[in-house]
Amino acid sequence: MGRSRNVLFIILDQLRADAVFGGLGAGVALPRMRGLAAEGVRFARHSSVANPCGPSRASLLTGLYAMTHRSVRNGTPLAAHHPTLPRALRAGGVEPLLYGYSDTTLDPRGMAPADPALKSYETAMPGFTEVVAMRFDESLPWQGYLRAQGYDLPPYARFYEPVAAPGRPPRVDDPAFYAAAHSDTAYLTDRFLEDIAVRTLHPWCAALTYIRPHPPFVAPAPYNRWVEPGVPPAPQRFATPEAEAARHPFLGPAQAQAPARRYVQGVEPFADSPETHRAMRAVYLGLAAEVDAHLGRVLDWLEASGQARDTLVVLTSDHGEMLGDHWLWGKMSPFEPAWHVPLVIRDPDRPEAAGRVVEALTEHVDLAPTILDWLGAEVPAAMDGRSLLPLMGGAVPEDWRDHAVSELDFADLEVPTPWQRALGLAPEACNLTILREARWKLVHFNGGLPPMLFDLAADPGEMTDLAGDPAHAGELLRLTRRVLDHRMRQADHALTGMQATATGMIGR
Repeated sequence: MGRSRNVLFIILDQLRADAVFGGLGAGVALPRMRGLAAEGVRFARHSSVANPCGPSRASLLTGLYAMTHRSVRNGTPLAAHHPTLPRALRAGGVEPLLYGYSDTTLDPRGMAPADPALKSYETAMPGFTEVVAMRFDESLPWQGYLRAQGYDLPPYARFYEPVAAPGRPPRVDDPAFYAAAHSDTAYLTDRFLEDIAVRTLHPWCAALTYIRPHPPFVAPAPYNRWVEPGVPPAPQRFATPEAEAARHPFLGPAQAQAPARRYVQGVEPFADSPETHRAMRAVYLGLAAEVDAHLGRVLDWLEASGQARDTLVVLTSDHGEMLGDHWLWGKMSPFEPAWHVPLVIRDPDRPEAAGRVVEALTEHVDLAPTILDWLGAEVPAAMDGRSLLPLMGGAVPEDWRDHAVSELDFADLEVPTPWQRALGLAPEACNLTILREARWKLVHFNGGLPPMLFDLAADPGEMTDLAGDPAHAGELLRLTRRVLDHRMRQADHALTGMQATATGMIGR
């Protein structure tokens, strides 16, 4: 019998890279994520290619840029004809298991209009075997579990309100109503370990997707005060929200779309102050520490069960979180904290790669091809990304990309967004494209909005927009042409590598 080949694909939600491998989390112990990096390969310049959750996961699981898959908003259907990681795995004889969620909106064509699945953007991507359903807007199995533990459950709309001590109003760092042993993170880990333990006689491939540290920012004790508010650095931003908004027409509506109070529920009165913002950042890092502890349980099980020597472990996040930087919260932003995410891959076939750090630009579209390549399965020709295995081996292919591209759609078809209202933009004009090189970054806006240009080497915090500086007009033009080149080169190529000839079809 040949050696087993297992895959554990761990996806966190809204974890930015510098919370683990940078200044934001420098004072916080995250031993298991950092330990995994010491045992594997860390990709230091890895980016989400689409935000928010649904579009990002569509790219993660199809290997396609948003310009191709077009599931550009939470609730925008993912067309059924696109290749996906779970379908490609099945074609290779592997059953893809889902513990958590994929935030996929199903293609409504061929479905009955009254089908309940068309009321949710959180359905499982077709091809997955959904073992544990853990969806943020519902989380019904977790709610049932809490009830079975004896909790008197509040309405789900109030699940994430902190519980104040008697005699005073709630505070940002007050705990959740549930104990740490019963949290959403603990519950998902428990169910995963119970189920996967009986599957070890055969190869397995599992996507384990944690909701945290996604807001609302409330954590069970002791993680609510795991990090002191003075530990995280203050947000990097201009002196006032008004000064930040004056930089670009996009930013004022961005502040209106995601104010700080939206990310903490049930805290009234809410003091929108630097002290509150520091406390929110501390709770965010406490949630990350909680996930880290449970990742430790998963990694310990791999070792104790003998599965580690046969299992490729991939750890990333769907996108980042602004956390008050530039007076913004959430992920609907052109700035790097919303896009730069951690990526660690531990390959049991490459023990010599332990601790390697890859500086090449990598993207979410690369992960599906990497997993398929490692398993020896066929990578669909339509996928935009490339396998990262050569980089893990220490060699950067000569033709590896020297730029990365991300896309954001900021429209809503049901309730117009602040951008639509304030800027008078039609939904199809509410989008932007980011092109980043090792040094330069361009943000190109649709709808006639001016671009933004940053020198990331001199200005990593993106405090100085150079787009209006005549001295940088040449750089602006060059990068704009690169955006156009990228879209032309990466347009849907599912069949463009094939051609009918007199002797039959050639290519793939």
